[in-house]
Amino acid sequence: MMFGNDFWDFVWFFFWSFAFISYLMALFAVIADLFRDHSISGWLKAVWIFFLIFVPFLTVLIYLIARGRTMAERSARDAAAAQSATNEYIRQVAGSSSADEIAKAKSLLDAGTISAQEYEALKAQALQPR
Repeated sequence: MMFGNDFWDFVWFFFWSFAFISYLMALFAVIADLFRDHSISGWLKAVWIFFLIFVPFLTVLIYLIARGRTMAERSARDAAAAQSATNEYIRQVAGSSSADEIAKAKSLLDAGTISAQEYEALKAQALQPR
């Protein structure tokens, strides 16, 4: 009989641990979204923070219901902006100049690896604006 009680205590412990960690993740997401959103004033942000401190569970729930869709849109927009900034940085760092690409194509032509038509196509591609 003792085993059954210990088992359910164990299950409840994990359930409440999961619920608490989920709540903390939602709370931090709401706080991050509050400071990411530039469309609301500082006073309104202060009101949200005040209620997050004194009535945290209910405030998180209300925030997710009232502003959940725009929260997702802001998150997706920021992720896309970060991805495009990363891609642009990689292009700047890893990209070679048109002259380098033409020189590589010329060395391939001289080695007989590519034909004159392929060389001209690579040269035209390298000279196109990016």
